[in-house]
Amino acid sequence: MSQVSRISQGIPVVAGFFEPRTFSIQYVVSDPETARCAIIDPVLDFEEKSGATSTHSADALLDYISREGLEVEWILDTHPHADHFSAAGYLRDTLGAPTGIGAHVTDVQRLWQTLYNLGDAVSTDGSQWDRLFAAGDTFRVGNLEGRVLFSPGHTLASVTYVIGDAAFVHDTLFMPDFGTARADFPGGDAGRLWDSMQEILALPDSTRLFTGHDYMPDGREPLWESTVAEQKASNPHIAGMSRADYIRMRDRRDADLPMPKLILHSLQVNIRGGRLPEPEGNGRRYLKLPLDALEGASWGE
Repeated sequence: MSQVSRISQGIPVVAGFFEPRTFSIQYVVSDPETARCAIIDPVLDFEEKSGATSTHSADALLDYISREGLEVEWILDTHPHADHFSAAGYLRDTLGAPTGIGAHVTDVQRLWQTLYNLGDAVSTDGSQWDRLFAAGDTFRVGNLEGRVLFSPGHTLASVTYVIGDAAFVHDTLFMPDFGTARADFPGGDAGRLWDSMQEILALPDSTRLFTGHDYMPDGREPLWESTVAEQKASNPHIAGMSRADYIRMRDRRDADLPMPKLILHSLQVNIRGGRLPEPEGNGRRYLKLPLDALEGASWGE
């Protein structure tokens, strides 16, 4: 499923593609003046029961890009995802466009390299990406300027990409009827998440916010676009909340949430820039699952 936002002079065109297995949204954001675009948070499909991988979701982006006559300038991830594989590596091989992620991905690499006991199998210098973005860095999508906000709290490395009047806020803010992201992953922190949200909400009220997931409360159709004004007015995790109130609420809610079913599968792929582990001697690739590594995690059903 995809949805294309309004077209206006100097305002990016945003196409969102909902991936129902992981409730993720992939984006293609383009400059209507130059037909240049960036891909944000692409999904590499993985079926955990069979161990099968597929490029179906990422290929939907390529079909759209071809159909619209776009040229890809960037392949961007907002953070190392804990619930789906990134397709950044596949798309870079296919398109030749550079990849980017927040500079603090190196902190995440070091943390998970230890948890997986990967040793030298994974470099922790961020060299799997073409560019590591620090807070305040800028880049271009056609004639549109993009800038980077460092938005930790959900993860150590989360960033927000602001392109024109659109901000891609990953798993910091969800739609106003669902709330905000969890902060209990390794390296997460509810106080830092609150501070990150305040920087996002300091953008102009009309700024369009595009979230990384939608969980469709009350069975509604998937949605992924809101505004700063809408979030401030009606998100129950924000409106009327103080920082201390939010931390108490977030910590209480997170204590009862089971870990995402793909967290141990996906992080070992995503700290490699969305690339699967190298084949072993028999030609097959293997994922490594550490047992009892996430101490205190709530048991899922």
